[in-house]
Amino acid sequence: MASTRKPTYKPATDTGQPTAGRPRSKDSGTVISAQRSLEPGVTPAVKSTGSANPVDKNSKSGKATPPGNVIAFPEPKGKRQRRLVLWTISIVAAFVAALIAGAVYSPVLAVRTVTVDGTTLLTPDAVQKALSELEGKPLPQVSEQEINELLKPLVQVRSATMEARPPSELLVHVNERVPVALLKQGDSFVMVDVDGVQLGATKDQSAVALPLIDAGAGATNTELFKAIAAVLDTLPADVLARMSTASAASADAVELKLVDGKTVVWGNAEDRELKAKALEALLKMPADPKVPVRVYDVSVPRHPFTK
Repeated sequence: MASTRKPTYKPATDTGQPTAGRPRSKDSGTVISAQRSLEPGVTPAVKSTGSANPVDKNSKSGKATPPGNVIAFPEPKGKRQRRLVLWTISIVAAFVAALIAGAVYSPVLAVRTVTVDGTTLLTPDAVQKALSELEGKPLPQVSEQEINELLKPLVQVRSATMEARPPSELLVHVNERVPVALLKQGDSFVMVDVDGVQLGATKDQSAVALPLIDAGAGATNTELFKAIAAVLDTLPADVLARMSTASAASADAVELKLVDGKTVVWGNAEDRELKAKALEALLKMPADPKVPVRVYDVSVPRHPFTK
């Protein structure tokens, strides 16, 4: 583009002094200078000083751009997708929460039937009666802790678990205590478990296939009772049924009597599981009429013997 710089002539006041480094013109009344001439209609740009309406450099007219005339850039695609995912998750979570709340408090899932299994010492009716408070309560609100609290008065129950069967059935699995011996109490025989808890009574000793511990009912807290009960609790059910009595001179000298009069020397309560397996194996050995067995000694379980 051709230069628009044009020479102009301005009068200058003659000071009578020559300009340093420049020869004085003979015509001292005139100084030659130059300035840029802009195109017609163009306003020179003004440096911004913080004005509210700065000049737009891209504007051909040179006029200030109104504050509201702002270019809007499109939102990044990734950000828009993340916002959509968050909204979707929030809606789904709210929907699930509403469903859960409806299930927890809905009368449609109220308990109407209580089914019981696992009972031997107790009858299912006794357990159902103890759990009658749960009828009408929504299944999701029933807990195993609540069931065990309601069954505490039934000493035969060691623990219980539950299984919800929508829409209205509650199945209760009862884990009963296991009687391991009889204690003589007056004219009756009391069944006790390994913890000495009394589970029932009978007047006929032969009606219950359990050994008799020759001690009163008040002996269940003694060390001898605990040692004997621990041994009996380890025996398999078929071996326990063959026992007649159990006694101990000390905690290290437990002795059992079989219904056929034979004796089992047990020793202390250590290695109970191994001793029980050794005794079971000895009892399964075929009898030899020429060598009758009167004693089974499993006090050293890795070397049991008979005599």
